[in-house]
Amino acid sequence: MRILHTMIRVGHLQNSIEFYSKILGMTLLRQQEYPEGRFTLAFLGYGDEKNNTVIELTYNWDTDSYEQGTGFGHLAIEVDDVYRATEKIREQGGDIIRDAGPMNAGSTIIAFVKDPDGYEIELIGARK
Repeated sequence: MRILHTMIRVGHLQNSIEFYSKILGMTLLRQQEYPEGRFTLAFLGYGDEKNNTVIELTYNWDTDSYEQGTGFGHLAIEVDDVYRATEKIREQGGDIIRDAGPMNAGSTIIAFVKDPDGYEIELIGARK
């Protein structure tokens, strides 16, 4: 068994695709419209779906925004250098909500960024 993907609902599909691809460096792996259901699915990731966990963006055509529940925490992405990744994201217009630095009560370097729909993404330094 393995985790295939994490699905999040988005209000503006193209804005989200641009954020995850241009700012976070993922590749749009596939996208398909379902006219009868009035929704579009887009899958993005850092590698093919056969060997990697990806993100599924679900865009329901009649919904512009969602209220995020209190149960969802964040997505986590490992990066080689959190400080450098944070600066690159900031330069590209990404919304940094916690600058790079040691986590509370620990030494792991982390940062947080928000996507266009307000979902939080944690950047975690690669373990060496």
